[in-house]
Amino acid sequence: MNDDFYIGWQPKAQPGIGRIIRRAVAILLLAAMLVPAVLAVSQRLIGAGVFEWGTLKTFTGILQAKPYPCLLVPRPGQSGPLPAYSAYYLVAPWKFGLQPDQVAAFDGRPVTLKGTLIFRENQTMIEALPDSIHAGKSATNRMAELPAAISLGRQTLTGEIVDSKCFLGVMNPGQLAPHRACAIRCISGGIPPVLLVRPAQGPPRYFLLVSAEGKPVNSQVLDLVAEPVQVTGEVERQGELLILRADPATYRRVPL
Repeated sequence: MNDDFYIGWQPKAQPGIGRIIRRAVAILLLAAMLVPAVLAVSQRLIGAGVFEWGTLKTFTGILQAKPYPCLLVPRPGQSGPLPAYSAYYLVAPWKFGLQPDQVAAFDGRPVTLKGTLIFRENQTMIEALPDSIHAGKSATNRMAELPAAISLGRQTLTGEIVDSKCFLGVMNPGQLAPHRACAIRCISGGIPPVLLVRPAQGPPRYFLLVSAEGKPVNSQVLDLVAEPVQVTGEVERQGELLILRADPATYRRVPL
């Protein structure tokens, strides 16, 4: 037999055994470097949401109270094909939306308010201080012409119901089952629920969920938050906002 035989007390291993050990060590070292890199790349990103915590700013615009409060900020100059207003969701601090009695008197009117900016991709929100909302300094303070709703037809959409505040940046990642308990608390507190749809091609799309009559559906969607669902209803474009009108009783869970 010509096979090398390992003798432990010798200062040097036989040539054949040495080659095998060197190759094995090289392979293990390469794997030790590649495996962590592959695992890191394969992880889902937590998202690019931003919450400007501690930075209070003053905002001016037209307050639109329904279906959920938002601030319509006129675009400077000629907007071209873009909507005339940028739409900022309005919510209260912590896990609460603005109450109807806090904004009803300002519906359709110019206002100033103080709050903290929250944003992700093309979606923007202001965590407003309710006591800071005041009528704007306008000569007439007359009702503004709010964006008209444009029908985009009846559509069937599959996505995940997220609470817009956490998903846009207050918590990252603000989606999927680990965020379910927090999202339920936020939506039950009045935060606008949004259907997050991720097309095979193109950026995510966000649909503000309302009933077939255009009313808030917070209490009706809690059992389906952070789960894949399919919703069939009428889609409207109202300025920058996409609104999905559907009876929550018709929402359907779909397999992962």
